[in-house]
Formats: sequence, structure tokens, C-alpha cells
Amino acid sequence: MRAIPLLFAVTAVLFAGQGIAAAEDTLKVAVPQRGAWDTSIVEIGNRAGIFKKHDIAVEPLFTSGGAEALSGIIGGSIDVTVAAGASTVLGSFSKGAPLRVFSAETTGQPDIYWFVPARSPIRGIADFKDKTIAYSVSGSSSHAALLALLAQEKIVARPTSTGGVTPSFTSGMTGQVDVAWTTIPIGLKEIDEGTIRVVARASDVVSLRERTVRVNITNAATMDKRQAALARFMAAYRETIDYMYSAPEALTIFAEIAGVPLDVAKKVPGLFPKSALAPDQIVGLDATMAEAVATKFMAAPLGKEQIAELVRMPLPPQ
Repeated sequence: MRAIPLLFAVTAVLFAGQGIAAAEDTLKVAVPQRGAWDTSIVEIGNRAGIFKKHDIAVEPLFTSGGAEALSGIIGGSIDVTVAAGASTVLGSFSKGAPLRVFSAETTGQPDIYWFVPARSPIRGIADFKDKTIAYSVSGSSSHAALLALLAQEKIVARPTSTGGVTPSFTSGMTGQVDVAWTTIPIGLKEIDEGTIRVVARASDVVSLRERTVRVNITNAATMDKRQAALARFMAAYRETIDYMYSAPEALTIFAEIAGVPLDVAKKVPGLFPKSALAPDQIVGLDATMAEAVATKFMAAPLGKEQIAELVRMPLPPQ
């Protein structure tokens, strides 16, 4: 007879475990440019158990650019895409894509830069004329930054898609493009060693310094049906940003993700201010739309009602 209470106790524990699992929402999250500081937020938070604490199970899908995940978001096979270029999101929405922006991702652009091997004769932006200059994929923030840079400096060059940071770095070092793009921390070690030279930075573009250049997005149906899960996702996301700028172990995790030495990883928070990752305010949207129209990502700026439909933030606290 003593076995019966024990059986009930075990059963209760099992049901309790099922209750915990049932309360946890799974979100499939597309993450472009793995190894960048800003795109590592979800992976660092996931490894540190922060998302689990907020009852979110993250299933990451790594891509070479935010634009690549749009079809998955539109079709509903992906729940969230982080770090999507604002221009391509605006352009896709203006053409009828059922997208919703629920968070800013990066404001300003302290991370992206262009480099050449040390042996290259190219010394700066003035030498870009008629050269092949790399960006990741069309509609990405690196693409928008490059177009804005060339427009600002009134230089005619040949923008060239090289994909993610790894193939872009290879393209630059092997001469497949004249100037390659990358994002910190990738290349910091080579800069210190003198094997590459920085020739331009996205932060050189005056118009981008106070503008939200990347956003976090979902599908309209996901926003309607899973807003509570997205709100918990954002609670974990904010907590992870705090963790990244305060906990030494976060830099250890980041070094592993980026594949860089820990001493290189430790430089990144000083190069990428925490304020650039503030998730709850999108700024400079009018300027982004004007640029998107000029670069033919969209035919005309969105009206107020369209913007209200697209941008759904901040999400209510849970």
C-alpha cells in the first residue's frame, strides 16, 4: 500500500513537468550574420538560459542576410527574424508582404566596415571609383549603408553581393572584390596584425548615425495569434542585452559564437555602444523611407495608417 502514495507522487511530478513544457512557447528565429555582436543576442540569451526563464524555447536558423529570411516569415515557416534591414522590410511591406515590426534591432551603424588587404593600393573612399565594393545581400543593412555612403561621397562604384561575413572576408582577401565588407568582431584580429586595412565605415554615413537601420520582425498572423509569446521573447531579449554589457561570461559565450579570441571579444562592447541596441524606439523612419524610394526598394513612402499597421511596438508587458 505504501507504493500507491509514491506512485501518485511520481505521477504528480510528471504532470508538473508536462505543465512546464506546455507553458513554454517555441519560436523559430532566423538569425543573419552569425558572429556579429547584435545578431548574437538571441544565441547568447539562449545559452545563458534567459529565454528559458521567460518560457521561450528558441530554435535558431542561421542565414547570410536578413533579406533571405523574409520568404520564411511571409510563408509562416519562421516566427521571428532578427536584424532585418529596415529598407527591405519597408519595401516588402509596401508590396503587400504581411510583415510586422515589433522591435528595433540596431540604431546607428557602429559595426559594419569595409576593408582591403594591406597590400591593396586603395586607401579610402576616394579610391572606390569604378571598383567592386561588397555588401551582403540586396536589401540588407550593409547594402543600404553602402548605397548611402556612395551617394554621400558622390562616387560611382560597383556594389557587389558577397553574402555573409565569412565568404565576404574570403572574397576580399583573395581579390574577388576590390573592397570587402564585414562586421565587428570579424577582422579586429587582422587589423591588429596589420594584414587588413579599414578604408570606410558605415558610421561615416552621416544620415545613418541617428537612424534605426535594422529591425526585428514577424508575420502578421504570428503577431495576432502569439503576441504573448512575442512579448516574453522581448522581455528575454532586453534582459540579454543587459547581460551582454555586464557579465564577463557573456563575452566568453560570444567569443565561441564568433570564433574569435576572448581578448578580441572583450573589445566589442566598447566599439558597439549599448544604446545602439535599444529595442523599444524606432527613429529616422521618414529618412529611411525617402532613401528606400530613392534606391527603388519602394515606390512611395508609407502613409500613417500603413506605418501603424506595420510597426507594432512596444509589445505589452507580460
